[in-house]
Amino acid sequence: MRRPWWPPAIGLALCGLGLGVAAYLTYEHYTGSTSLSCPAGGGAINCLKVTTSIYSKIHGVPVAVLGLVFFAVMAVLQSPWAWHSRRLEIRVARLLWALVGVATALKLIYDELFKIDAICLWCTSVHVMSLLLFITTVFGTVSSAPLPDDEDHDGGQDAQDDELEPA
Repeated sequence: MRRPWWPPAIGLALCGLGLGVAAYLTYEHYTGSTSLSCPAGGGAINCLKVTTSIYSKIHGVPVAVLGLVFFAVMAVLQSPWAWHSRRLEIRVARLLWALVGVATALKLIYDELFKIDAICLWCTSVHVMSLLLFITTVFGTVSSAPLPDDEDHDGGQDAQDDELEPA
């Protein structure tokens, strides 16, 4: 079975975009959000309200920094090397890390909608990227699952050797 070409490409592209937005939000966090380009009025879309709320940190660590860490680790797990690896640990780590990303995004969306009463467009873009990464990772992992014949790393040589040996 031929593995699809697109999961590493889409995954890396999403990680690159995610790193860019997370880096921007990290910069804004540490500079006091002085140049945050997003509405800061009293409406439903208010990035300043979201990025400076008590929910903008998890255990004292800015959510934007956690986003940088998430996308950096995910970029390694989305690399062509990782996608071509036969190691089960890498496949499981990629799936679990993608699940961590989408679960965190869902928690942050909940905080925005029901606790902060404001939405950050930059944060929403990161949430969408996390969801797309999760979908790409699940689809790519399922569609590139090793077939039973793939488990035989020597091309079936053991079975051929067994047939040649006298009983």
